[in-house]
Amino acid sequence: MSNADIRGRFIWHELMTTDTDAAAAFYSKVVPWKTQDSGMPSYTLWMAGKTQVGGLTGLPPDGAQGGTPPHWIVYIATPDVDATVAHAERLGGKVLKGATDIPNMGRYAVLVDPQGATFAVYTPPGPAPEGAAAPAGLGEFNWHELATTDHEAALSFYTELFGWEKGPAHDMGGMGIYQIINLDGAQAGGMYNLQASSSPPHWLSYVRVADCAKATTVAKSAGARILNGPMEVPGGSWITMMQDPQGGAFAVVEPPKVEAVKPAAAKAPKKAAAEKPKAAAAAKPAARQPAKAAAKKAPRKAAAKKAAAKRGGAKKKTAAPKSSKKKAAPKPAKKKAAVKRPAAKRGKKPAKKSGGRAGKAKRR
Repeated sequence: MSNADIRGRFIWHELMTTDTDAAAAFYSKVVPWKTQDSGMPSYTLWMAGKTQVGGLTGLPPDGAQGGTPPHWIVYIATPDVDATVAHAERLGGKVLKGATDIPNMGRYAVLVDPQGATFAVYTPPGPAPEGAAAPAGLGEFNWHELATTDHEAALSFYTELFGWEKGPAHDMGGMGIYQIINLDGAQAGGMYNLQASSSPPHWLSYVRVADCAKATTVAKSAGARILNGPMEVPGGSWITMMQDPQGGAFAVVEPPKVEAVKPAAAKAPKKAAAEKPKAAAAAKPAARQPAKAAAKKAPRKAAAKKAAAKRGGAKKKTAAPKSSKKKAAPKPAKKKAAVKRPAAKRGKKPAKKSGGRAGKAKRR
């Protein structure tokens, strides 16, 4: 990926705090991070697995940032820091720290947008890694949110500066409009107006975690101040906004469990297969029902035969099964009787078989 393609991407995140050791211990419990020495004085790297996701440094006791409370700052990529700084000033932004080189690390500057939110711009050394635009994994930042005093004006400023696109706008009722920002057609974050005037405009970054509720519980027990959450937001994600023990604000997000739906669908055939034996077992008694019914009827038939024997003897007993087996037999007998009637008029006995043949021969 060339540096021209990284424009507008959230490429780095840095925590500036009053107690770096305490912060390192806290975040390593709450999110899947470890710390690593950067090779630079007073600067520590945040690592999500083998991926560098940000940095940790102490607040200077004085200077331009003297008196600033602990905070996270977002770094937005640009192919030319100096040109972006000049452009931001023309759009009404202010320079907090001018363009500065970091040996072997690139060039950066710290700015303030027209509404007062602080952010940084950064150009990495050489081409950006190909995975810079890949979906965020566990422990990586995957959402960025601007709380401001005028989200429409802020959107105009950032879209002009970084080429962001205006996404869908969601009406949050009393909380106002939540404006989605897109980058290359994909949602990258949102903007909304602050409800409390006491809170200054600021960027809030979200770290992806596996379990939002668990991360919230651990953070609270480690001294964090929970600002909001855990709560489900439109789309199925769970979020919690909080401040670390030193006062740095951040958020955690658990993405929707879309992958949990697939195994359920995959298990459906197994469930159906498991139901087949039950259905087959249910069908077996039904297949036996005629046999059981015949077994129940057998004593009745035996009783009927005994009663018939008492009334008419053994002959009727044997005739009864024949008539029950061949119910259609009497119909041909009636036809034969109809043929034998002419022979009966000539004085021949219809019971004899020879008379039946003579009658048939005569008709031929």
